[in-house]
Amino acid sequence: MTYTPTKTLSFEDFVAQYGDDPRYELIDGELRALEPTGPHESVAGKLAGHIYAEILRQALAWTVPKNCLIQPPATAATALRPDVIVLDEAALKAEPLWQREPIITSGIPIRLVVEVVSTNWQDDYARKLEEYALLQIAEYWIVDFTGLGGTAFIGRPKQPTFTICQLQGDEYHRTLYRLGESIRSHILPELILQLENVI
Repeated sequence: MTYTPTKTLSFEDFVAQYGDDPRYELIDGELRALEPTGPHESVAGKLAGHIYAEILRQALAWTVPKNCLIQPPATAATALRPDVIVLDEAALKAEPLWQREPIITSGIPIRLVVEVVSTNWQDDYARKLEEYALLQIAEYWIVDFTGLGGTAFIGRPKQPTFTICQLQGDEYHRTLYRLGESIRSHILPELILQLENVI
């Protein structure tokens, strides 16, 4: 992910100009160009596939939309675009924008968000972690398949890391998984998944 110099945008301006373009998101009025590599998109696609297969297996009334923006209510000029998002279909009925646009304005319908780490790893490990906690999203996965994150987040030596953040109160408790270790998700407790299954 790289920064694109631009004038400050409002959320409404961003949606009008870039809402249908999955290459961009907005953070504090700054347009951010998402420039994922082929491997990044492959990891995101595999994760979505594993998650959706488990949703189908359990016959959950959840969906994994191809494209979705999150407008955190506490920040007027932010539009986050997670790599994978899992939504409760019943709770979507209360979302004011969902019937017209793929935009979520509260954390209520969000069961899980996943970010696949790219060059702007700071957003995934810090800014988005805070935003998703404020939205009270129960589980947030950070998939750092090349070990780009800072050592404060993935440890030393730096290596591929799958971090599951589970909300406890108002903050996330992070559990790190390395290659060869099976993840433990509270949202999908029967899901059998390791980092090597998606890279």
